[in-house]
Amino acid sequence: MAYFSLAFGSATKNRDGKIIEAFFPYPVMAPTDALVDSLAEITGYQQGNQAIEISTSQSALLAAAFEKSGDTSNAAFAAKAAESNNQPLVLVILATDDKPASVAEGFLKLQLISNRLVLPHGTVLDGIFGLLHNIAWTNEGPIDLPELAERQIEARLAGRHLSVDCVDKFPKMVDYVVPTGIRIADTARVRLGAHVGEGTTVMHEGFINFNAGTTGTSMVEGRISAGVVVGDGSDIGGGASIMGTLSGGGSVVVSIGESSLLGANSGLGFPLGDRCTVESGLYVTAGSKVLMLDSQGKEVETVKARDLAGVSDLLFRRNSITGQIECLANKTAVELNSELHSNN
Repeated sequence: MAYFSLAFGSATKNRDGKIIEAFFPYPVMAPTDALVDSLAEITGYQQGNQAIEISTSQSALLAAAFEKSGDTSNAAFAAKAAESNNQPLVLVILATDDKPASVAEGFLKLQLISNRLVLPHGTVLDGIFGLLHNIAWTNEGPIDLPELAERQIEARLAGRHLSVDCVDKFPKMVDYVVPTGIRIADTARVRLGAHVGEGTTVMHEGFINFNAGTTGTSMVEGRISAGVVVGDGSDIGGGASIMGTLSGGGSVVVSIGESSLLGANSGLGFPLGDRCTVESGLYVTAGSKVLMLDSQGKEVETVKARDLAGVSDLLFRRNSITGQIECLANKTAVELNSELHSNN
């Protein structure tokens, strides 16, 4: 049968013995039947989607199975390294791409996106908010919140300072994977599950949520909300914001095509096409009334912005006298983006 994915990695448990997070350094997409059969002989896996806890003695057997597979040498390296480690270990096998049923499955799916093995919306994440819970992400690793106060006291009495970086369901991406060819000025502003395309720069005020991100070269100085996908060559100006499916966007997936620009402090609430520009300071929601202008600047008709979803080569601006949102053909988009990316 065709398997979706599998991965071997380490996990963190709380004091009740429950896994609260998992790290999978080398996930495998579409594993072969032979590999899954080999792993099943070692672990007792039978069918379906499972997260299986692994002993250190099983790690050597897993490493041999990965090595025999031929195309999973990195996974074999991880399994070998785990042989002499006391950290909890877990093997996740996903026969199908269904909504995650365990914390380990959820963390694997987030890491599939951040490893660029699937694009945003390329794997089912339904119910992941209810599955994961808030964790204190600290300089001593993830700590379950009910245990935080006690761990802080223990650290102080031992002469250590326990620093809490954030309290969230999702950690920062770079603690799990740093994709090639990117720059991130403030790593806390890119969540695990973000897809950061090669050539992307995320500046200090830029932000990328989970199941969202860029597909190629982009300059991100604004907010890419959950579910939003930004095409190659498009830029998000300083303070700009894109409405996500979790922040008022409903079920509509807001996206940006290629070689487009959101000006500084602008906003977007509908899917934008290729080579489009939204003027600085202008927030265009799906229901915004937009006055269409022809090539001579004459009024043609008034439409809602959602009617222009996916249409390319448009410039959105606000009339400085009337305040009316106007839209006309965008003749400078390609040149503008080319100039921006020459120094990205």
